[in-house]
Amino acid sequence: MKVLVCGGAGYIGSHMVRHLVGDGVSTVVFDNLSTGHRESVGDTAFVRGDLLDATQLRDLFSQHRFDAVMHFCARSLVGESVQQPYAYYENNVAGTLNLLQAMRDASVGKLVFSSTAAVFGHPESELIDESHPTRPINPYGASKRMVETILEDAARAYGLRSVALRYFNAAGASPQGDIGESHSPETHLIPNMLRAANGDAPSLKVFGNDYSTPDGTCVRDYVHVDDLADAHSRALDFMASNEGAHAFNLGNGAGFSVMQMIHAAGEVAKQPIPFEIAPRRAGDPDRLVASSGKARRELGWQPRYTDIADIIDTAWRWHRNPRY
Repeated sequence: MKVLVCGGAGYIGSHMVRHLVGDGVSTVVFDNLSTGHRESVGDTAFVRGDLLDATQLRDLFSQHRFDAVMHFCARSLVGESVQQPYAYYENNVAGTLNLLQAMRDASVGKLVFSSTAAVFGHPESELIDESHPTRPINPYGASKRMVETILEDAARAYGLRSVALRYFNAAGASPQGDIGESHSPETHLIPNMLRAANGDAPSLKVFGNDYSTPDGTCVRDYVHVDDLADAHSRALDFMASNEGAHAFNLGNGAGFSVMQMIHAAGEVAKQPIPFEIAPRRAGDPDRLVASSGKARRELGWQPRYTDIADIIDTAWRWHRNPRY
């Protein structure tokens, strides 16, 4: 099998590449390096390019015969998407359409798509399963939901097989400590907590403490990046015997508030995490916690990292000695 990993030099993509290579899968990475890091994929075959360049995509698919594509390329910052919606729809929707057209022209009929819990908007239940209404409240979530709709249409029109994996909060790093999360600017909670603990960043900003949660801070479900990679591999196997467009929620099914995360990170780092309260960010719901029962039943997926301290500990190993 030969798999194209779009966005494979990014945070989740690079862990996916390592997973595929470890399984003996022939892998090619396609990434514009706007947020990714060339070093994170080692000597894996690499092509620098952008989904917005249809000519580059045509050339790529003419040079390789792929059996499937994994698509991680996206702008993914909620607050930025509210401020720059055109950029999000162009990159996340138009770029994906370019990829899908190139796949169709090359007769590549399987896609695993990196989606998000942001497609749901404000939760209407304690645990969010796949039957929950999808009413995104920010352009980032809306752009991902648009792609899911396109995949549903493509299944009917062209026979494309696809799996959209709706991550809740990707977290952690490789246990070896050699690849991890590194963005500029960094907006995610765990790396910002650990960078503050390490003295590499100012005190953590807690965006809002007046949400409808027990301590007033947002509650999220954190799932380890290696567990996400495992789910993607299982999605490839699933598509071998399942036609159509499918969606699965990926999370641990346990929610932690920002203040609970600060306490847990302090325990792992063995020092308090400096923080300050800041105004809410636009587009942030109070609580997002997954029900991943469908993924467990149909993909056979079982997260290995279920303890939040273990997830944070892998990230801490990376942040103490980042390689890029």
